[in-house]
Amino acid sequence: MKAPQAWSTSKGAGQTISIVDTGIDLDHPDLASKIVGGKTFIDCGASGCGNGDWESGGAKAGAGDPHGTHVAGTAAAITNNRTGIAGVAPKAKLLAVKVLGEEGGSFEDIAYGIRWSVNNGADVINMSLGALPGVQALVITGKITDVQDAIRYANRRGVVVIAAAGNDFASICGTPAFDEGALCVTATDRNELKASYSNFAVKPDMDVVAGPGGAAFLSCEEDIISTVPAGAGGFCTDNVGTPGYDFYAGTSIATPHVAGVAALLTAQGRSHTEVVDVLKATARTPGVQTRGTYTPTYGYGIVDAKAAVAAP
Repeated sequence: MKAPQAWSTSKGAGQTISIVDTGIDLDHPDLASKIVGGKTFIDCGASGCGNGDWESGGAKAGAGDPHGTHVAGTAAAITNNRTGIAGVAPKAKLLAVKVLGEEGGSFEDIAYGIRWSVNNGADVINMSLGALPGVQALVITGKITDVQDAIRYANRRGVVVIAAAGNDFASICGTPAFDEGALCVTATDRNELKASYSNFAVKPDMDVVAGPGGAAFLSCEEDIISTVPAGAGGFCTDNVGTPGYDFYAGTSIATPHVAGVAALLTAQGRSHTEVVDVLKATARTPGVQTRGTYTPTYGYGIVDAKAAVAAP
């Protein structure tokens, strides 16, 4: 993605990325100083009932899920601190918005999380989440409107909304990535091939790009390393050797790579529509090496941070 090559032009200073997910470990040493606020929304109404910590919420939230912490690190972990990893937008701040528990979450709570993010200073919203295949039909027919209405609210306020395509192998972008106003992100492996699990880059407005998401079914090192709560590591933890980090894969993991680049662009004063247009126009399709050319596999291509921040 050429993120380090983009940092001489923009590091995302003054920007805030909201991680609408399972919450963030607010005490993680590679994240703590980047978090400027948070809220928990799981069956507790529009006002929220917690501070966005990964273990916040009542019984319905269940035990903490490290997913959101991993996503947050990719987007904006502390950089050049000789610890752990580097975030794509090293000067951006984070909002921790917990809308998912152990058993997922509701469209209503996700919509609350989006609106809270907008009202509390988000420039970019990252949603590494999605519904099952087929739910797109409920959005099209107007049976589900909560999240779509919230995305429109975010766009009207100038906020870039980025969402994961989904890990359903042969499906199209899942909702909310399918929804109008959200940039859908598919996943590639380290060889820049479409990750086998990734949904295809198809949605009505064709606003789709790709990002690195890992292979998922090979060795741990084929996936993406990022932050997790200490003691919450999974299968690949032993391969890291440092507590608080783990390898994950998925379109969920590709999405914060793109959100980080979006923050580099909003820091340049670009509007949310300009950000999406630039990300698409400068993205690169592997093999043919064209830019801004749509394919059902990569959308407009793998996001290129260096090219994006240099775009007129």
